[in-house]
Amino acid sequence: MTCLLALDQGTSSSRSIVFDERGRIVAKAQREFTQHFPQPGWVEHDAMEIWDSQLATAREALAGAGRRAAEVRAIGITNQRETTVVWNRASGLPIRNAIVWQDRRTEPICAALRAQGHAELFRAKTGLVIDAYFSGTKLKWILDSVPGARAAAARGELAFGTIDSWLMWRSSGGRIHATDVSNASRTLLFNVHDNAWDDELLGLLDIPRELLPEVHPSSHLFGETDAALLGASLPIAGVAGDQQSALFGQACFRAGLAKNTYGTGCFMLMHSGRRFLASRNGLITTAAAQTGAADGPEFALEGSVFIGGAVVQWLRDGLRAIASSGEVQTLAESVPDAGGVMFVPAFTGLGAPYWQADARGAIVGLTRGSTVAHIARAALESIAFQSAALLEAMNRDAAAAGAAPVSELRVDGGACVNDLLMQFQADLLGIPVVRPSVIETTALGAAYLAGLACGVYRDLDELAAQWQAERRFHPTLARDRAAELMQRWERAVRQTVAP
Repeated sequence: MTCLLALDQGTSSSRSIVFDERGRIVAKAQREFTQHFPQPGWVEHDAMEIWDSQLATAREALAGAGRRAAEVRAIGITNQRETTVVWNRASGLPIRNAIVWQDRRTEPICAALRAQGHAELFRAKTGLVIDAYFSGTKLKWILDSVPGARAAAARGELAFGTIDSWLMWRSSGGRIHATDVSNASRTLLFNVHDNAWDDELLGLLDIPRELLPEVHPSSHLFGETDAALLGASLPIAGVAGDQQSALFGQACFRAGLAKNTYGTGCFMLMHSGRRFLASRNGLITTAAAQTGAADGPEFALEGSVFIGGAVVQWLRDGLRAIASSGEVQTLAESVPDAGGVMFVPAFTGLGAPYWQADARGAIVGLTRGSTVAHIARAALESIAFQSAALLEAMNRDAAAAGAAPVSELRVDGGACVNDLLMQFQADLLGIPVVRPSVIETTALGAAYLAGLACGVYRDLDELAAQWQAERRFHPTLARDRAAELMQRWERAVRQTVAP
């Protein structure tokens, strides 16, 4: 029986999932890896640990599925997007820890670029705002900060990549140095209209072209793995950044369809077809997964919440309010509501639609009657509040472009299994929130992209027919009450930023 192997390399863990051709999970494996916080606002990963964990889960998933590697038609890769790795081409080893997308150390570089008047240029060419979130300034920081790195880069001795590129390099024994359009579009270095690295942007960030990977469509035969790794040489035929991959896995193939992924962060994307919609409401425009070079660019509006499910990790590891993440719903449900408590988890600043790099977390509305249960409920609700702010911004942009508002929100990611959170999300939005039967849509999207490239699937219509809803959460809250709650949320957000 045909199967596809998806490598899903996330911010806090590496996973591998074996899917059958119907998109059903046959087996999966997952391993967490170390998070490094060397200074306030800095977040790093050991890229070798990421590779080791990813390879181990691929082997575990194949063993769990009872499949030999030779039975796998293709591999799809999806990844945490902006996390930046630079390695030596000869040794294949990183020159320092990877800088994670959450990291804020390059904000001074971003501030200088904005002060020099380059914000509109970057937005017009890349669809992005100048922010430390994206890869380009992280790459510049590494070249400027690691002794000898810039000279080595000029000699062509170093390679840059986001995690997809790093995994392809390692899995191919250094034969593949590539990425796809969706990952390239998150670097601040890629012109999304031309689907090419942009010399003007490279010059502004002082990035040598010799560092950069080749860019291909997301559904494409990138190359093959070393046979020794999994027992056979397998084609890598699908690659997409995690959020574009989830959009693809949710069968959001046409303009107006939207999904929200509840992971470490929250990421809402609305497909806009071939229209590059420039947001006026704090969102960014990004490249959607591309199924063929002849098709040309496709785009999506995106809003990114930096701290989503990570707020539950903080309750567990920081506040020690719970022993495991799974306990949070029970604790939150022990009180009827948050008791007036609002929790803004701006641990690494605020992302869309606020873009406040200097914001810091705040819990407001505390009284003598407040308990850890109220804080837990407010923490969960903060995920929904942030996502609701994104959808409001998205609908304003859609209206300005003459498009209809989003009529339902497809959801995925680990936290979407939390019924309390999903119902509160529907209540705030006033539209149905739809959870699919397969919530591993990030990995599924990568598998689908690989399956398209190697002939397992004929076209997008066949994939769209496979998508099924598991549950629909319909709004039950009065719209005036939802509006009142959103106003209270916005007041709390304003208190996180120093005047």
